[in-house]
Amino acid sequence: MVLRAVVFDLDGVLALPSVFSALDRVAEELVLPSGFLNKAFNKEGLGGSTARLMRGEITYCQWVSLMEGDYRKYAEESGICLPKNFSVNQIFGKALLAKEINRPMLQAALALRKKGFTTGILTNNYLDDSTQRGHLAQLMGELRPHFDFLMESCQIGMAKPDPQIYRFMLDTLKASPNEVVFLDDVGANLKPARDLGVVTILARNTNTALQELEKVTGMQLLDTAAPLPTPCKPSDMSHGYVPIKPGVRLHFVELGSGPAVCLCHGFPESWFSWRYQIPALAQAGFRVLAVDMKGYGESSAPPEIEEYSMEVLCKDMVTFLDKLGISQAVFIGHDWGGMLVWNMALFYPERVRAVASLNTPFMPANPKVPLMEALKANPIFDYQLYFQEPGVAEAELEQNLNRTFKALFRSNDEGILNTRNVREAGGLLVSTPENPSLSKLMTEEDIQFYVQQFKKSGFRGPLNWYRNIDKNWKWSCKGVGRKILIPALMVVAEKDKVLLPEMTKHMEDWIPNLKRGYIKDCGHWTQIEKPNEVNEILTKWLKTDARDPPLVSML
Repeated sequence: MVLRAVVFDLDGVLALPSVFSALDRVAEELVLPSGFLNKAFNKEGLGGSTARLMRGEITYCQWVSLMEGDYRKYAEESGICLPKNFSVNQIFGKALLAKEINRPMLQAALALRKKGFTTGILTNNYLDDSTQRGHLAQLMGELRPHFDFLMESCQIGMAKPDPQIYRFMLDTLKASPNEVVFLDDVGANLKPARDLGVVTILARNTNTALQELEKVTGMQLLDTAAPLPTPCKPSDMSHGYVPIKPGVRLHFVELGSGPAVCLCHGFPESWFSWRYQIPALAQAGFRVLAVDMKGYGESSAPPEIEEYSMEVLCKDMVTFLDKLGISQAVFIGHDWGGMLVWNMALFYPERVRAVASLNTPFMPANPKVPLMEALKANPIFDYQLYFQEPGVAEAELEQNLNRTFKALFRSNDEGILNTRNVREAGGLLVSTPENPSLSKLMTEEDIQFYVQQFKKSGFRGPLNWYRNIDKNWKWSCKGVGRKILIPALMVVAEKDKVLLPEMTKHMEDWIPNLKRGYIKDCGHWTQIEKPNEVNEILTKWLKTDARDPPLVSML
């Protein structure tokens, strides 16, 4: 019979280090005999405190209380003198906090699932009521969405190596034993499964285990490119609406808990452009608010041009925070969203916990040179001059929304648009096919989401962002001389043909503590072209610079 399901243990397989290896290290630190902590951990077998914990009969804190006595009793019987500061709670708390996801193993599970295998987690787990319980919750929260089934001993009342739990696993999978592979790092947990006819792999070394898994599944699992992060689906998200003023509201989607992070998209996009980032940032411990910017999607799209000046848009975002009761948020923007977040940092630094921009540089206003004159002098920005006359670009871009988005959303090596000489050519899309091929960045479902969103209120609102050039310049001149001293990050995309990396060259003059990220071989649509790289840069920066803001200025 053909294999069709792969089940992974959590501790020691999907999460490292295992409790057993962590306990051996702690024993060494405490100058205790090798194996002492592990032997006492499971000393009484299926009738002991640990087995009761794993079956969910007691909670972690109850277990700690019992184990303090068990360890002291076992030490006395073994003639071992425990250190005065010996604490089960501290020992296990330290071991559990050290646990992190085993990325190569998770990547293998994702690859198997993508190829049609049913995947599951079968783990001896416990009801965690400790002060560190958030760590386990975060770990499980990140893993759970990537598997078809999660079978936790404490929730089903049976624990490995009890043979019952493997029958439960097969019933849950609706599979015969010889259709299932099970990986565990404990030999005793594999034997009952193997006795039933399940294919088993001892996973004490990740590479060795994956080599065995490759053999039995016939799939390449080692040295493969990292799969795309799992995007969020609009239908699975929590949607919110914030009234800004009469007739104007902002729509957003929300995920996660922790410090607030506002994601601000660019032109012509949607909150959906952050679909790969929202789950990753939420799993990193943040409350993510991805906004439909004014003029887009389910947010209001007033027709007046002045509604889209940078001054008004920033005031809208302050009201957005006020109405949600958020005193401060991290602001991350891309394209026009990047322009907005730099202005938030410049004009409302008290509301900005930290600021990051993808692609869009911070360029202080030059009071001597109007911004419109600067745009006219740079051929790259000719498309922005084409956008100035109300109604003209709207007619072109709204004529065939499928064509518009298939022509726009393309990777750096698939580009068919030219932003130069757009006025002379007579439009942005004139050189593009009537029915462009689908980019490797997008699915047909993705394209249709944008099409449906822009059917709501069209392109007038989004294009109005471009029609306040002079007004924005005059407002920006009020901030001349100010520096941005809050935590800040600039991420550039090597092959963005409009927002060129060299445009960020002198940013440290105005943002002296600026941190940087550089994404190779990436065009303009950074979040969807290189989502793994974006997520890695943002989560690392958020954890170091945005979780606990400094109490003093970084000047």
